[in-house]
Formats: sequence, C-alpha cells, structure tokens
Amino acid sequence: MQTLKVLMSAYACEPDKGSEPGVGWRWALETAALGHEVWVITRANNRPGIEKALRGLTHAPRNLNFIYYDLPAWARWWKKGPFGVHLYYLLWQWGAYLQARKWHQTENFDTVHHITFGVVRHPSFMWRLGIPFVVGPVGGGERAPMELRKWMSLGGQAKEILRDAMNWLARFDPFVRQTYARASVILLKTPQSMAWLPAPYRVKARCQLEIGVERQVEDAQRVVPFKSHQALHILYVGRFLHWKGMDIGLRAIAEVTRRGIPVRLTMIGQGPERQRWQILTAHLKLAYCVTWVPWMPQHELMQAYRNFDALLFPSLHDSSGNVVLESMAGGLPVVCLGLGGPAEMVDGQCGRVVPVKDKSSEEVVHELADALAELAANPTLVRELRDGALARSYEYSWRRVVSGVWGEQGDGYRAAIQNVQEEIAYASA
Repeated sequence: MQTLKVLMSAYACEPDKGSEPGVGWRWALETAALGHEVWVITRANNRPGIEKALRGLTHAPRNLNFIYYDLPAWARWWKKGPFGVHLYYLLWQWGAYLQARKWHQTENFDTVHHITFGVVRHPSFMWRLGIPFVVGPVGGGERAPMELRKWMSLGGQAKEILRDAMNWLARFDPFVRQTYARASVILLKTPQSMAWLPAPYRVKARCQLEIGVERQVEDAQRVVPFKSHQALHILYVGRFLHWKGMDIGLRAIAEVTRRGIPVRLTMIGQGPERQRWQILTAHLKLAYCVTWVPWMPQHELMQAYRNFDALLFPSLHDSSGNVVLESMAGGLPVVCLGLGGPAEMVDGQCGRVVPVKDKSSEEVVHELADALAELAANPTLVRELRDGALARSYEYSWRRVVSGVWGEQGDGYRAAIQNVQEEIAYASA
C-alpha cells in the first residue's frame, strides 16, 4: 500500500476520553498505524493530554504529527452559551484552514480529512486546499419520532423542536452545502443522517460508524453466567437526558414486573433528567428495584458489565452510542430501539432491536417489555447473546473501522491515490 500524507482536522482530539475527543485521537493513531504520514490540526488546549499520551506509548509513532491552533484568548468568551459555542467553532474552522494552507505549502499533503466534530450541521473549509477531501463520519441527522416524544417534559419537547429546525435550516446553509459539494467522500453515521444529506451529494456518500473498541481479551467464560432463578439484571449507562428514552424504558420495565418477572435495574450516570426519572420510578412503583450510581471509571464499568443480563438503551437519536459497543465488548447483550447508531450495531445475534416505525409509544413500550421478558425466560438465549455480543464487537475493532477509509480498499485512500496518480501523469506529460 502506498503511503499518503494525510492532514486531519480534529477540533476535538484527546486521549483517554470518550465521545468526539476519543474519536479524533483514535482515528489519528490508527491512520498512522496503517503506515500513512499523519498530520493533525487540533486545538491548542489539547496539547498537554496528547503529549502525555505520546510519551506513555511504548512505541510512539514517528509518522504522527500535531499542529496546535486556537483562536486568540479574547475570542474565547464567545464559547459561553449554546450559540456562542457554535460561533467559536465556526471561526476556529476558518482559522484552522488558514493554518493548514500555510502548512500545505511546505508539506504538500495528499489528502485532508475532517473528522471532528462529526456533526452534519457543521461546515469545514478544508476543501479549499484543493486536494481530495474526506468528510466524516458525521451524524446528527437522526430525529426522535413525534409519537415517542409524548412523555418528554415540555422543555425536552421544545429542545427537540429547536433541534429539528436547526437540522432543516442547515440543509440550506451555504457553508454546509459547499462542504458536501466539494467533498470527495462523505461518510454518514446512520441511514437517518444519509436521508438528511441533500440528494445531489448522496452519490459520493456511504454509511459508516466512527467508533471502535480495542479487541477484548475477555472471553465468554469470564462473564458472570445468567441464572434463571435470579431477577433479570438490567443496566442503563449514559447521561440522564430527555432524548435518552428512559421515560419509555422505565415504563417497559414496569410492564415486565406486572407480568410477574423479578427485575433489578441499575442506572449509571448523571444529568438533568434524574429527578424526573426518580419521580417516574416512584409513580410506577419501581423504586424498590432501581439503584442509582454516579459515573464510574471506564475500567470499573467494563468489569460491571459482567454482572448484568442486558443493557437497556432506548435512545431516540444517538448517532453512535459508544456505551452500546463497549457493553458488547464486555459480553453484555443490548436491547435498543430501531433508531440511530445502536440499531446499526445491534442484531439478533447480540441483542434485540425494537422497531419504532409507525408505532405508538404504548406499542413500543409493550415490545420493549416483550424483548426483556424473552431474556428473562431463556437463560440459554442470554448465554448465546453474550457470545454474539463479543463476536459482534470484534467487527468494530478500531483497526477495522479506520481501514474502511484509509486501508488499501478504503474509499478515502482510493480517492487520494487516484489524485496522486493523476498528478504524476500530468507532470510526466
């Protein structure tokens, strides 16, 4: 495979972090591991964490370089408030392009990749470098079905309406449209985000999730076995937010208990919905079987997965769902809704996906309860799903995910190589 000089734009890029910062770091690291010369332009405040991580690597990659850039200190007050953050990010993207243009004059990059933030509404100006331009994976085009919003608070419903409006308007944003018009390859996290993308650009787009996991050394025998005489032990991990769907999830668990099935639910996380969910738990007469746990370190969480029978993750518009992939890597089956990234990762071999199209909230609650009751009644099935979860997680190893773009058969690699070959042919003519 021919080595490329890849410039990555990663506003968020930090080791030992989840979500966007972790994505930026791992894509940079894994692209370098494929043999490419990688240059990452990122925020200056990410520098201490990056340099500490590089010093801690046994074999720090010599082909991984970082360019640190930030807006002047006086501009940082714009980051205060939800809209100020977006303005700051837009200005950073323009400044990062200007920095990249200077570096391109000396380094002569073969291709540029916008990796974070991975949001469909956010533009990049890196296409102006005039080299093959890869965008994504980006998401955020997912939408909570109207029927499933009925149990949200009024504030939550208002936020969903605002989000819908922002997504609609972004399709007409000239900066956003130019980003996709100039892209060589567009990667969307989910089919819902693909549907959001204006039709003229879909011909050069495909779906791919951006998250991955380390290949686990755990094996199925080390997972605590399911015992049919025990209560069904269910886990929720995540922020306590209105769109995470636990208004639906708690009602499903209440229905399971009404069927005479003993259940224990552990809620790991924090967030503004905690009080509402606790009140709902009391109203549904579930307080006796629900345990609330604050955030815990990642290594402790991986150990905790062994103590449960299923992860309940009824999120309404998660583009990815890191916790879903992490739980599968820990051998934990997943029960989720047919929405967003979780629906792309989970199949019948590692969990249950409850369809939501044209379903009422009550129907979704009933089918979620059916899925949980099925697990409670079939310990053999749970063991099979544990094995399936481990196997499925291997399909999302970081190396495999990144190779889909920058490996020899990756579409980003092919677009860049084609351009390199055309330039060589032109110079030789």
